[in-house]
Amino acid sequence: MRVAVCQLNARHDRAANLATARDLLERAALAGADLAVLPEFTDYLGPASGLPEPEGTDGKYATFFADAARDLGIWVHAGSFHETGPEPGKYFNTSLVFDRAGGLAAAYRKIHLYDVEIPGRVSYLESATVAPGDQEVALRVGGATVGLSICYDLRFPELYRRLAVHGGATVLVVPAAFMLHTGRDHWEVLLRARAIENQCYVVAAGQIGDHEPGRTCFGRSMIVDPWGTVLAQAPDTVGVTVADLDLDRLAAIREQLPSLANRRLPVA
Repeated sequence: MRVAVCQLNARHDRAANLATARDLLERAALAGADLAVLPEFTDYLGPASGLPEPEGTDGKYATFFADAARDLGIWVHAGSFHETGPEPGKYFNTSLVFDRAGGLAAAYRKIHLYDVEIPGRVSYLESATVAPGDQEVALRVGGATVGLSICYDLRFPELYRRLAVHGGATVLVVPAAFMLHTGRDHWEVLLRARAIENQCYVVAAGQIGDHEPGRTCFGRSMIVDPWGTVLAQAPDTVGVTVADLDLDRLAAIREQLPSLANRRLPVA
């Protein structure tokens, strides 16, 4: 199974962001990818005023990527977008996955919201505008079971353990907009940890560079194998990075070092 992580720099212009995303998906398809993954908030990152309104899972954003999946004949994980929320003033941070025919195969709403206060560095309250999801989501993509997550979820290992144990995941997907100051210290460490402890491939697509207002994302999109080895890592630019997932190797690792089978504590 060949996967591609598509690294981009989304800003306030949604049309420009989607045009870049389509170009990256075309490059992924030309590289032979079965599944291409875009970052968190592929629709836009920008100031709160003057931006498009959130929309449903059958809106223009979904249609755009459904068309791309069908036209290119690949599975498309459309990063995440601003989905209409449960109440005025709040939206969901939602990932959509489309099959090769353009059908909506899965939707996942980000569970863990980025509420942090790092003096002198960042003050961010995602829960002020985003409603949390409450369901884990895994789906079959070819011969793999893919578990879904978004960005800040990466810091909560219990989600991934549930995806691996209850959901049967062999691949964990992480679209993200990891900020520079945390990304340079934590991004790779957390991705490799989630891969090792759950004996899964991890496919992580990140935003890169400066965004409005004054937000810089770390990038370094990467694909990690179940042993924790980084198979491929994106350079610090917009682009596509590809790697092959060997599901037989995953099965061998789980057989030779059966840490999932040796668990003593239940997963709620």
